[in-house]
Amino acid sequence: MGEELQLPAGVAHHILQVLRMKPGQEIILFNGADGRDYRATLMQGGKKTAIAGVTSASEVEPPPRLSIRLALGISRGERMDLALQKSVELGVAQITPLFTARTQVKLPPQRWQKRQQHWRGIIISACEQSGRRWLPVLHPAQSYRQWLEHGEEQVLFLDPEAKYSLAGVNRPEASLCLLCGPEGGFSEEEKKAAIAAGCTPVRLGPRVLRAETAPLAAIAAAQTLWGDFL
Repeated sequence: MGEELQLPAGVAHHILQVLRMKPGQEIILFNGADGRDYRATLMQGGKKTAIAGVTSASEVEPPPRLSIRLALGISRGERMDLALQKSVELGVAQITPLFTARTQVKLPPQRWQKRQQHWRGIIISACEQSGRRWLPVLHPAQSYRQWLEHGEEQVLFLDPEAKYSLAGVNRPEASLCLLCGPEGGFSEEEKKAAIAAGCTPVRLGPRVLRAETAPLAAIAAAQTLWGDFL
């Protein structure tokens, strides 16, 4: 302990310009990589830079009872942002955005990198808000077909027409993957491809949920059945 750190520009701006913190005040930091929180004291603060001195470290956040991977069809704007934010708060461990047949977001290649950075910022903020010390993995956006070819295991494919609910599938041992569609859902061809790849279709009750609601309901249900909501 006792290490002094220059904080990232975005963090410094939030501390100095939004929270109006002064030298001597305590802050909590995390790096997302080692599962710890760090208590620190704001040592110096200028217009754009802030230096903090680390005073102590927390215990390592224990691993989740159930590791949830989310493969999510890309939706427009705030719908995608909301799904990412709340899925992190609910405890998802990995997220893979997917280009599907009904994905309505069309951007040139150079702008996808900025969109990926935007999503990462949302994930970091959600960790800060919810007290998570491990940063969920955000995989690069990829095509639905490419993702299926990777052969993910224990995939539960959300389909409102499925025969079984989450409670009707076998209990996962330690992890599972939730496959969720974009606005308008998956096409019939994509549904057939998921089943052919070994994904298990499941429904979330009798209602058809919106693209930003379905993954959150599924994560909450999985956490209640098998995870840390117990």
